Amino acid sequence: MVVPGPVLRMKGIGKEFPGVKALDEVDFRLFPGEVHALMGENGAGKSTLIKVLTGVYTIDSGVIELDGRKVAFASPSAAQQAGVSTVYQEVNLVTNLSVAENIFIGREPRRLGRIRWRELRARAAELLARLDLDLDVSAPLSRYSPAIQQMVAIARAVDVEAKVLILDEPTSSLDAGEVALLFKVIRQLKDSGMAILFVTHFLDQVYEISDRLTILRNGRLIGEYLTRDLPQVDLVGKMIGRELAELEQLSEKPLARVSEPLVQVEGLGRSGAIEPFDLTIREGEVVGLAGLLGSGRTEIARLLFGADHASSGSVRISGEPVGIRTPRAATRHGIAFCSENRRTEGLIPDLTVRENLTLALQARRGWRRPIPRRKQDQLVDKYITALNIRPANPEHLIKNLSGGNQQKVLLARWLILEPRLLILDEPTRGIDVGAKAEIQRLVTELSDDGMSVLFISAELEEVLRLSHKIGVLRDRRLIAELANDEHLTSDVLMETIASGSGS
Repeated sequence: MVVPGPVLRMKGIGKEFPGVKALDEVDFRLFPGEVHALMGENGAGKSTLIKVLTGVYTIDSGVIELDGRKVAFASPSAAQQAGVSTVYQEVNLVTNLSVAENIFIGREPRRLGRIRWRELRARAAELLARLDLDLDVSAPLSRYSPAIQQMVAIARAVDVEAKVLILDEPTSSLDAGEVALLFKVIRQLKDSGMAILFVTHFLDQVYEISDRLTILRNGRLIGEYLTRDLPQVDLVGKMIGRELAELEQLSEKPLARVSEPLVQVEGLGRSGAIEPFDLTIREGEVVGLAGLLGSGRTEIARLLFGADHASSGSVRISGEPVGIRTPRAATRHGIAFCSENRRTEGLIPDLTVRENLTLALQARRGWRRPIPRRKQDQLVDKYITALNIRPANPEHLIKNLSGGNQQKVLLARWLILEPRLLILDEPTRGIDVGAKAEIQRLVTELSDDGMSVLFISAELEEVLRLSHKIGVLRDRRLIAELANDEHLTSDVLMETIASGSGS
């Protein structure tokens, strides 16, 4: 039996942005009739690799070959015309148009300039039938579920005779039944010889649907593997990597403490985002959340802060039931939240350090009661010194600070409010080792002073270093709660994530 060569080959791909090497000599192969999972944590380079392939970005170095011929697409439409189609997580469809119109939008059969509606609908129904879908193609797309909308997007890609189909997080908003329907279609396309690039953060789905996988980390190729030959625990380890040695000075594990419960959560959940979970955070306790990107860590944080509304469950603070449906309500109850997206959900880049730092306090006071300038200066000077923010000029525009110092300003913004629970979502991502160590020391000091901290990080060593106990998440479920004692290691955490069981 002759094994066909790859339909797509990317060799030595390099891509740089100002100050960031997004892809560093990355190779990638995709064979006909296979589902190939592209794996890696946030910032690993997956999206960049897809964008250089499909013409969103131009490559700085390397070669892309399609069917053995060198290609360089100037745009996604040029890639699609050559047979490389992409279906993104947020499906690019027009829901007020019909199913048939969405499949053939921009390619409608015409005669004398007029759309041939009967032919349009007949071709749409025939195409969907090939995918075992029986839909009313004249109905508006809005009538159908997200899963069906994904199928329509895939049908459109198939109709343009795609050789390569890229599915970017297609299951992120689907339930189990909808995922099964999607996978049935993917298997049909695979059996027809199509090459499918599949991106997901759900490990179970990777092992259910993919034949081969490629792992990226920090813009570099870690390896290409047959899925059946790579155990899940090894996959997790290769995706996450190991902590930098410079931080080993903080490696002593904290002692468990006995204190009163501050936050008690029972059955809290949000449909489609996080399965109902129980969680207790004690006074002065650091509770870590470990799991791969997309496992539900951020969803827990957003529920506790009222940024998202829970569809089930209850919350008690110091034993009293509370309703937290907005961030303002959360801050009234002493909860603060530093988002992982500091640039889009935290910083206001054209304001100064002083203005960014005092923003939360001003919001709590109300905009009709401005903080006196003298009070602002006192607070800002105090926290610039306490957190070693550099440069120490409070009138410096925050957009001109390093990532680590920007993160310190966000921390200071919430510390001014003197919260009882501080939620930190990836507070050390994308900052240098020195700033990372300073923030980790600060977390330890806040805990020692009695503040509770919910600490989220993709770096398992960091979670182990700082936490008294660790909640482990996988596929939007809290699967285990582990005491951080001498028996708990990064290997145990990775095994728990990979197995999906806390036993």
